[in-house]
Amino acid sequence: SIERPPGDTAGCTFCHTSSEERCSTCHQRHQFDPKVARRAEQCKTCHWGKDHRDWEAYDIGLHGVVYQVNKWKPEQFDFSKKLSDADYVGPTCQYCHMRGGHHNVQRFGTVYTSMGMSMADRGAPIWNEKRDRWVSVCDDCHSPRFAREQLQALDEAVKDAGLKYRETFKVAEDLLVDGVLDPMPKDLCPDWSGQHLWSLKIGAYHDGEAYGGKTGESGEFRMSNCTDVERLCFESVGYFQTYIYKGMAHGSWNDATYSDGSFGMDRWLVNVKQNASRARRLATSEKEVGITWQPEEFWKTGEWLDELTGRYIVKNH
Repeated sequence: SIERPPGDTAGCTFCHTSSEERCSTCHQRHQFDPKVARRAEQCKTCHWGKDHRDWEAYDIGLHGVVYQVNKWKPEQFDFSKKLSDADYVGPTCQYCHMRGGHHNVQRFGTVYTSMGMSMADRGAPIWNEKRDRWVSVCDDCHSPRFAREQLQALDEAVKDAGLKYRETFKVAEDLLVDGVLDPMPKDLCPDWSGQHLWSLKIGAYHDGEAYGGKTGESGEFRMSNCTDVERLCFESVGYFQTYIYKGMAHGSWNDATYSDGSFGMDRWLVNVKQNASRARRLATSEKEVGITWQPEEFWKTGEWLDELTGRYIVKNH
């Protein structure tokens, strides 16, 4: 989002600059009551939305429903007690992620790699300590075997999502390498660095002139000013794969499957394949009749694009 004008990213900066690492984010500046900070809704301000769907996954999951129908009953949820003494009928965000009141939230998280979007062996020894820690929370109410079965189910869901992730991105990559991505990176408004790197050239993963940039230079993983195929790739992994991971981790089967989780990845993979098929047929036809296609100028400039960081850098520096 660093490519975009400030007015576009107000929602991003609200959490990522003004709220992070501050006591008043959870305890509320004018109240600072621990009882308030122990309620699940307190996390909702930041932890929701398409690309980090924590609140929604919890709220409509099994645990969230238990919380919502019982949260006003002190005998079920006594928020006057410290988390280390809590005796809840169901878990809150804080109960699991801030075990005993521990303020390092990631210590009891399961986010091994970028909100579940990256491909990783989640059963590898490097993650065993985190998995055991998570099981130790679940077995407050469930058996350790049940908790590990849920972890295995999560692993399987993310593995299946990874298959669709790789296939979707490979279709897009082949279009780029074959020069039939319309428009190609060189025909777009410059990215945040003032260059024309492919938006899916993440980190040093793609090297070579076809992807633009030098070794180690990263593309701008974006959903605007790019081809429809690239946007679909972004949404497939940035939104739908996150739904799957968050849904499985929070017991929200609706998120993991129906609400644009695994079903969403299915649809976007089909859309990318259809786009690729049409692009190749069109390119073949143009070649046969001798048409040399020139992308429209509106991809490079316009009132909206002139406000992006890349245009500013090229113009002024």
